[in-house]
Amino acid sequence: MQNFIGCDSSYDDARIVIFGAPYDSTTSNRPGARFGPHAIRTDSYGLETYSPYQDKDLCELKVYDAGEMELPFGRPEPALDIIEAAAGQILLDGKIPLMIGGEHLVTLGAVRACAKTYPDLHIVHFDAHTDLREEYLGQKLSHATVLRRCHDILGNGKIFQYGIRSGMAEEFAWAKTHTKLNKFNLDTFEDDINSLQNVPIYFTLDLDVMDPSAFPGTGTPEAGGVSFTELMSAISLLSGLNIIGCDIVELAPNLDSSGISTALACKLLREILLVI
Repeated sequence: MQNFIGCDSSYDDARIVIFGAPYDSTTSNRPGARFGPHAIRTDSYGLETYSPYQDKDLCELKVYDAGEMELPFGRPEPALDIIEAAAGQILLDGKIPLMIGGEHLVTLGAVRACAKTYPDLHIVHFDAHTDLREEYLGQKLSHATVLRRCHDILGNGKIFQYGIRSGMAEEFAWAKTHTKLNKFNLDTFEDDINSLQNVPIYFTLDLDVMDPSAFPGTGTPEAGGVSFTELMSAISLLSGLNIIGCDIVELAPNLDSSGISTALACKLLREILLVI
């Protein structure tokens, strides 16, 4: 099995466990996120394990790559159950689950598991989209509803959203009283760090938070996104938080024949691993 570069510790020794969730059955625009986990692993071998940004090396960490889960197509609930069980076992074993998606709905399975272990769970969410719809095309389980379903579990004041620049008017109005939402950029994240201290954090990174000029390989690109440098600055702030689980989602490598999006996703995953 091919692992993400530098992540070759045994499961027993590992502090962080990577697993892939190759699922995109509710994608509403351009499919392909199911190919993200495999592409990231394969492309990671063009990346150094050393990060000059943090002066750290993946080879110094204890990370186990569990490979990709086999997830059924069609109805999302069976896939979410499999993801929840996998993340739950990792947490039960005292480790941090790091999931590679897949479309954004896969986050719900991991959050369900994390909320059972950590009742005071908070979410830090980087994305171009609100993902707060009550339903999409009559379905309550969708990549467009995933943060609304997470709110069903966590309640008010526990979801912090950044970079949001797309969504229905109703979603933005609903967010005003239910989540902390920062439009267009990541600027207020540093200011919010103090209020996020000493609580368990699930970090979810939808890669379309980036501007499509830098990251075109995603199903629903939105102009006006953040740069790689801005995203890296925000990710560095995660080191001050109690990250108990995280994911990186919505790379669709088939939509960027240049390979730049996949290479960028690999670098971001390396940096997230080193931060947490």
